[in-house]
Formats: sequence, structure tokens, C-alpha cells
Amino acid sequence: MAIGILLALVGGAFVCLQNTFNANVKKRVSVWSTTALVLFLGFAASFAAGLAIEGAGLFKFQAEPWFWFSGILGVGVVACVTQGVQILGPSRAISLIMVSQIFFGLMWDTLGWFGLEQVPFTWQSLLGVVLISSGVLLFQLGPKLEQKRFMNVDTNTLKADK
Repeated sequence: MAIGILLALVGGAFVCLQNTFNANVKKRVSVWSTTALVLFLGFAASFAAGLAIEGAGLFKFQAEPWFWFSGILGVGVVACVTQGVQILGPSRAISLIMVSQIFFGLMWDTLGWFGLEQVPFTWQSLLGVVLISSGVLLFQLGPKLEQKRFMNVDTNTLKADK
């Protein structure tokens, strides 16, 4: 379990780093050029690593045929996230992506979609999503609320000094 947690944390760091890099590439070329570059380099790296580690086993597909096309979803992921990071900034975009992933993951687990084992929906699951979403909202609005409070205090202090 510890290795799974470590891999998830490292994966999260990679996702944030990749999206930041992608947004910087997107500043100079189109979103489609960025997406093609990212996915082509990802294919090349995965293919090379797969051949080196698995050899011929790399070509043994055992999933349902429609799951083979999940890479096509990567086009949407890279295009949407790259533009989201560029427009909103990394912390805001990634935090919203995280909430979306948790919500849809919970929904798909609960419904047992896409070959997942159905997991019963509980109030604890709902509370977890609400708490995480509230944390993201606080994270995003906190600086603005603090700045607004500071501006009000600053204005009141100026009035009192006159």
C-alpha cells in the first residue's frame, strides 16, 4: 500500500509538472501542436520503455477492445488541461481537475461503470467530496477574501487617520 501511495503522489507531481510545461509550450504554438507533441513523445517513451521491460509481451492485449482506445481520451485530457492551466494558472486548474476526478471517480465506482466493481454510495463518500471541494474553494477564494479584507481595513485606517 505504501508503494501505491508513493506512486500516486509522484504521479500527481508529474501531472502538475507536465501540465505546467504543456501550458508553456502552448504559449508559442497551437493547442493541437502541443497535444500532438506531448502524445507523440509519450508514445515514443512508452514504446521504448515497454520494449525494454516487457519485450514481446508489450503486444499482448488482454483488455476489451473498446478500452484500447483510451489513448484517444488523452487528446481531450491534454487539450483541455493545457488550456485550463494557461487560462487559470496551475494551482487553480489542477485543483479543479482534482475535484472533477474525485466526483466522476465516485460516480463511476458507485454505478459500476466501465468494468469497475460497484461500490456502494455512502454519506461518508459524499462528505469526502464536499470537504475536498470546500477545501479547493477555500484555497481558491482565500487569497481574494484576504485581499478584500485587507483593502477594507486599509481604507478604514485611511479614513480614521484623516
